[in-house]
This record gives sequence, C-alpha cells and structure tokens, in this order.
Amino acid sequence: MSEYFSLNKHGITVKRIIRNAAPAVLYEAALQNERGTAITATGALVAMSGEKTGRSPRDKRIVDHPDSTEKVWWGDVNIKLDEHTFNINRERAVDYLNTREFLYCVDAYAGWDPKHRIKVRIICARAYHALFMHNMLIRPTEEELQDFGEPDYVIYNGGGFPANRYTSGMTSTTSVDLNLGSHEFVILGTEYAGEMKKGVFTVMNFLMPDIDVLSMHCSATEGEAGDTSILFGLSGTGKTTLSADPNRKLIGDDEHGWGDDGVFNIEGGCYAKVIDLSEAAEPDIYGALRFGSVLENVVLDEESRQVDYGDTSITKNTRGSYPIEYIANAKIPCVGGHPKHVIFLTCDAFGVLPPVSKLDPRQAMYHFISGYTAKVAGTEMGVTDPEATFSPCFGGPFLVWHPTKYAELLAGKLRAHGAQTWLLNTGWSGGGFGVGSRMKLSYTRAMVDAIHNGSLAEVETIEDPVFGMAIPTSCPGVPDEILVPRNTWADGAAYDEAARKLAFLFVENFKVYENVASEDVKAAGPRI
Repeated sequence: MSEYFSLNKHGITVKRIIRNAAPAVLYEAALQNERGTAITATGALVAMSGEKTGRSPRDKRIVDHPDSTEKVWWGDVNIKLDEHTFNINRERAVDYLNTREFLYCVDAYAGWDPKHRIKVRIICARAYHALFMHNMLIRPTEEELQDFGEPDYVIYNGGGFPANRYTSGMTSTTSVDLNLGSHEFVILGTEYAGEMKKGVFTVMNFLMPDIDVLSMHCSATEGEAGDTSILFGLSGTGKTTLSADPNRKLIGDDEHGWGDDGVFNIEGGCYAKVIDLSEAAEPDIYGALRFGSVLENVVLDEESRQVDYGDTSITKNTRGSYPIEYIANAKIPCVGGHPKHVIFLTCDAFGVLPPVSKLDPRQAMYHFISGYTAKVAGTEMGVTDPEATFSPCFGGPFLVWHPTKYAELLAGKLRAHGAQTWLLNTGWSGGGFGVGSRMKLSYTRAMVDAIHNGSLAEVETIEDPVFGMAIPTSCPGVPDEILVPRNTWADGAAYDEAARKLAFLFVENFKVYENVASEDVKAAGPRI
C-alpha cells in the first residue's frame, strides 16, 4: 500500500492516495467512515450501496468518438454521448473526488491470458468500492505493481455525487459514461459497485472481438480430464451457481474470452447473487463469504451477526463478491482449453422450453443471437417480477459491437473445435410464472453432470414440435416426466397456447437480424 502515490495526471489533487490497500486496511476504513458497514459472523464485510441496488442500464452512455463510431452498435444499448458532455461529467466526478480527504486507487488487470490482458485503474472514494474491485480484478504481484506503469483504462467513480439532469443527454441524476477514445469511464449518481465490474466487461467486449477473441458473458469450468465447458446466461439464470461444481475446477463465473489458445477468465473474483443462499444448496459460495469478501445490501441479526439471506427488505439483488481463490477448486491461473460443451442457460418465465435440449449448429446460432431469458427481480432497478426478454448473445446490455460480430466468432469456434451446444431452462415448469414452479436446482445440476460425463449425448431424443430442438427422454437423477414440458402442464391446450405465444415472440424478435442471418439460421427458429 502506498499513501504517497500521485494521481495528478488524472486531475486528482488529493494528497493522500491509498493504493492497492490490503483487505484489512479497507475493512478498517469502511467501518470508520461508511454508514451501514458491518462484519458478519463469518468475517465478510457488509456494505450498503445506497439508493441504487442494481445497475442502471438506461443511464449508460458511450461517447461518439471518431476512432470507434463505426464499430459501435448504436441504439437502446449503446446510447450516443458527445465528447463535450462526457468531459463535463468527467470534470464533475474529478471535482467531487478532489473534495475528499483521501482516495483509494486500485491498479489491477482484466484478462488472465497475458497476451490479452489490460491494465485497469480504479479511482474511488469508498473503501467498499476499492475492496470490491480488489476482488473482481486480477490482483498484481508486488513486482507487477512496481512495474505497472500507465493504465490502459481509468474508472473515475464519483458515484457519491449526482449527474446534473440539465446537462445535455442526461436522463436522471445517474450517468455511467464510457469514452473508448480517451480510455476513460465515469460514474455519477450511483454507488452500486456492479457498475465498475460491468464497465470493465464492456471495455473488453469492445477490444477483444477486434483481435478475433470472443468475449463472453459466461461461466467456465474444467473436468478432471481437462475438458472445458462454458455456460452462457444473464444474471439470475444460474451461471455462478452451476459453475460452483465440486466435481469440476472453476475457471470463472461470469466473464471470459475465447481465443486461439482456449478460454480465459477476464476477472479475478466472483460476484454471486445470495438471495436465499444456504450452505446445503450452495456450499462453495456460502463458504467463500468470509474475511475479504463483500456482501452488498444484506440484513444482519443484531446480536449474532449472522446474515439473513432470505431477508429482501433492502433489495432482492443481494450479492457477494469474493476472490476466485476462495472457491476451493478454482483453477489458478484461470485459463482452460477449447470448450467441449457450450451450454446456454435461460430462465423461461412462460414455462414452455424443456429443462434440457440438444441444439444443432444452426439452432445454436439462432438461440445465441436471440438470447431469450427473463429479467430476474432485483438485477436491474425497477424490475420487481420476472419479465420475458431477449438479450442477444446472452449479454446484450454489455455488447458494444453488433450482436452478429459475436455470433460469427462463436460459429467459427464451434466449427473449429467441434463443441456440442445445449439449452438449459432454469426457469419454470408445469406452467408459467405464478402458476408453475421454478426448476429444482438439484435437477439442473444432474442435467449438467449428465452433459459433462457424456451420458446425455447417448440418450434417445424426441423433437420439440414448436421449437425443433432435440429433447432427451431420460436423464440420470431427473424424473422422466419433467423432461417434456407439455407433460408437466395440467392443461395441455394452455401449454400449446403459451408455446405459440413464446414462438411468436422469438420470430418477432429475430426480424431485427433477418437481413444479416443466413437462411439456415433463420430456418432454425420456431415453427408457427
């Protein structure tokens, strides 16, 4: 830790800069200076993110810069911001940071593959934010820190100060702005730490495809034989939970790149949803929430300091951040070979899709581009009930290029390495949300195990009459009757109506991509 580090080149005039502090130092500072912080019975630091307890995607902006404007997929995800307005927001963040008595600086890496890693600098005013990014980025050794040099990207976290709503282009007092030209990222009006994490991922989603590396919103694991699997899915679909597998090594839980040498984790830690967390159901994640971890917006028992993971009075988006090495079977360095299995996770709020199905290459591309799932309550501000949505590449909020750029990269890698693609529904069975029930985690784990040990590939399948994917008729550890979704509904006609409705939504959504998708891929969609 250095308190004499200078950030003058970034416009920061604060004299006391606490750089790459040890977790214990950050604990002390958080407990002394930040309201709502506490230590749990297991030693994790509890922090409160304030009014914003989830990401604010509607307030995200990207600067329309000459160096990047032709590459960016402009629209509802990537909203244009002029450079002058960005500079106003940057100065507002810097001015706020300069009012602090001291600041935190975290210098670390994104990307475990040395060929593709970038250097990231976080400048923030809260110890909670510094500890969070200490966990989520790849921590440099003492020697690497001494030779760190200038960062590739800088995040100015002025989240404790609002954006000016009267500034051109602002829609609220929150603004999250990325300038790919100046390599800077500015946060105003939100103290939710996940904005920093996803800001780094957005940067990697811009940089990696330009060098033929597929950046992916997925988890990754490795079996005893060295076989690698990746699991795509938005928050709440089970990426983190299913990647914490005692039978496999964890490469990472959320963000990866797939290059010429295989897959690599972008992050140095994990960020797990902890709503209703239990030691029995998720022992690896439960055990990782100890000293050095951060628990956001959870409720503690006043006397025992035990966390009540079922209490959602602050938010349903309670989360835990911890270094990846806190998972006992993590693979360090976090790299693996080319995947043998690619698994798409979806949370189907309609209760229509089968719990597991096998996709041919055409269907794989169709479902990757579609990215059907449901927004799970609490993941984003304002979402209280699951909502059916389509998120291209299972990571639409974080894409920078057009989705077909990532889809073409995935198609090339599937062809080159012969990976089998599967679709897993971790959502509802026996009816839609409010009627059916959520798929049991034990069943989903059994399906993943059967994929990995090869037994599911040998099972007889039947074709889904609407969506066309191959449905296995049996799976070890899973009741046969739940594998065909229509059989789980009390009213078969009601299922048929729901299936037609979802199929129509797929077709309507895919119209955006019809002019760029091949005839084969378009033909892989549902039949209506």
